[in-house]
Amino acid sequence: MSSYNLGFISDKNLFEHVKETVLKYRFNISLAEFNSNLIDPIKLTFDLKVYGQSIEAVLEHEISRQLDKSNTNHIGYFHQNIFKYLGNGWEVPEEGYDVINTTRHIYVEMKNKHNTMNSSSAAKTYAKMQNLILQDRDALCLLVEVIATQSQDIPWVISIDKSQLVNDRIRRVSIDKFYEMVTGDVLAFKKLCVVLPKVIENVVSNIKTAEKSNTIIAELKALDSNLLKSLYLLSFHQYEGFHDFQL
Repeated sequence: MSSYNLGFISDKNLFEHVKETVLKYRFNISLAEFNSNLIDPIKLTFDLKVYGQSIEAVLEHEISRQLDKSNTNHIGYFHQNIFKYLGNGWEVPEEGYDVINTTRHIYVEMKNKHNTMNSSSAAKTYAKMQNLILQDRDALCLLVEVIATQSQDIPWVISIDKSQLVNDRIRRVSIDKFYEMVTGDVLAFKKLCVVLPKVIENVVSNIKTAEKSNTIIAELKALDSNLLKSLYLLSFHQYEGFHDFQL
């Protein structure tokens, strides 16, 4: 096994964690899975006509988008679950907060990007943290953002019902500052990013990944040789007048 020399996580645990993430990656998608995301044939029709692409090209783009969305969720798994390997009281519970350290009274909600929460979701998360610090006067609640606007460890200021709320024990923290908090190494996250390409390459070379393929276009053609018509019938087959829909 290669040496990664991060110090805060063993080579074996880092390799296994990256391997678990790679194995979660999706390579295949069926028509049923494709349509479970509520395909919008109107939007696809605009893409088809505005960009002057073939229906096959538009479908391939949508398939790639869905696979990418699924894989993005797996990167969330990578960011969260690595902390269970770092010891010193850090845990990844099955429910509740994403990462906790009960010894240090630290409770973490983790988001991949700083703009992924709408105002309602942010208010709900803040209220959850408020309730916790009322119950535990030593608690420190963190909203950790992997992709933040800047490197930061600041009070989380939020507006609810036109009132601005701020508490020094409820904080917004960028992932680099959180790694520093966990490991004591100000450069810990940067060091992980440096070795990550090498670890992924080592993992991929040691496992057999699936071939990227899908049966969606073939399944749609089985419904009708006109692929665009098939998409409309897939989404609107129960709507009025679509029993004899033609394009």
